Amino acid sequence: MRSLSPRWSPPDVTLAASAVFFVCFALVHYWFWARGNLVDWPVYKTYGDAIVHHGLVPYRDFPLEYPPGALPVFIVPSIAGDYARVLEALMAACGVGLIAVVAPVRPAAALYVALAPVLAGSLILSRFDLWPALLATAALAALLQRRHTLGWGLLGLAVAAKLWPLVLVPPALGWSAVHGRIRSALAGVATLALVVVPFAVLAPHGLFESVRRQLDRPLQIESIAASLLTTFAHPTVSTSHGSQNIAGHGTLAATFGIVQVLVLVALWGAFLRGPIDGERFVRYSAASVCAFVAFGKVLSPQFLLWLVPLVPLVRGRRGLVAAALLTAALVLTQVWFPMRYWSYAQRFDLAGVVLARDLVLVALVAALAWPARMRWL
Repeated sequence: MRSLSPRWSPPDVTLAASAVFFVCFALVHYWFWARGNLVDWPVYKTYGDAIVHHGLVPYRDFPLEYPPGALPVFIVPSIAGDYARVLEALMAACGVGLIAVVAPVRPAAALYVALAPVLAGSLILSRFDLWPALLATAALAALLQRRHTLGWGLLGLAVAAKLWPLVLVPPALGWSAVHGRIRSALAGVATLALVVVPFAVLAPHGLFESVRRQLDRPLQIESIAASLLTTFAHPTVSTSHGSQNIAGHGTLAATFGIVQVLVLVALWGAFLRGPIDGERFVRYSAASVCAFVAFGKVLSPQFLLWLVPLVPLVRGRRGLVAAALLTAALVLTQVWFPMRYWSYAQRFDLAGVVLARDLVLVALVAALAWPARMRWL
């Protein structure tokens, strides 16, 4: 890709990488990817059908665990008919959109995104996570191109679709401030308000409960704290909040919650204290998202999709190491998910592999945040 990039324009790279993406997207419908799938689209369908076919208002007439910005992805397949196929088509469109967004920033990143289906596996077909990933990555790309108002508007939409892009706000504030465009952040606030406020007016309690429900979640079984327990102890597993979780161990969950916050604050502080350039903006943004994933109480396999377009934007030796670590985490996840997920959840089979994946993500945070003055990367 380095030798091709001087001769290939971003549209050329986008077209070539999109062709690779479609091949990979088709491939995960077959072979081992087609066996033992665990899908989320039936949950989305209940939301979409409630709105489209029954005229119900989310948060007011039925509980919804996702922010309002996710609703378009839930509603469109209900309108179109074949829910699973239409959702797949939407995610394929988001994948191509991601390629188009990252190609002008770094052509090699477009190729990595093109391989996302085979790296992440069949879960890419039935989760909507490429939608907030597209919005967040587009926001980062726009900010890098000094289009601050557009970037902040897209970041507001990304937060409205799923809350995790909030971790990009501090680095983005530093980036806009150093370019004298800090007021552009108001575009993000306005966009977020435009999406959220109508539901806050119609159903304030329901909207609040959707956020509280996420904050109150117990240790999901694949999180780093849970994988330590399943590897070295015999915890009790319970089902709630749409996932399998470790019962009790509130202190451990709170400890990792504090660690998560401390690591994020340290990353934001390190970025703001150093020279604020494009290279550091990209890698500290990627590190922030990775830290949010790695140290959270919940670590669902689809969370790694958030990292797929961000990590390969990092250049140089550090970028190669980071991409290798992310690839290892994605491949390790496929060792147990989805085919052996219930063996892990019920008997803790392959618990060591789950822990290894989580530790690889911690190593990825370290690789992204390692100070440039300490000549290792």
